[in-house]
Amino acid sequence: MRTKISSIHFKATDSLKEFAEAEVGRLNKLDDRILNCEIEFSYTKDDKKAHIQVSLNGAVLNASETTDDFRKSAVLAVDKLEQQVKKLKGKLQAKRAEADEE
Repeated sequence: MRTKISSIHFKATDSLKEFAEAEVGRLNKLDDRILNCEIEFSYTKDDKKAHIQVSLNGAVLNASETTDDFRKSAVLAVDKLEQQVKKLKGKLQAKRAEADEE
């Protein structure tokens, strides 16, 4: 999985980048077909936002979270993506099962 990390209006620290890469690595355990991952950090006066986009086999999944900390936002966004990946994987398995029955 290729990971691209960007930050808007600030320079992300190396530890934040490493943390974010480790978090999105959790998604690879669910589905090894994830090809690309883009992580974008941005902030406003009080909120810190993490937006993560992953692409796998023709599907693009997005999740965003805003909290008072970039790490919390990244963890919550990855949690959302885990649910999306599980749901997508379930749909694909159901389609395969239907195709096998026919």
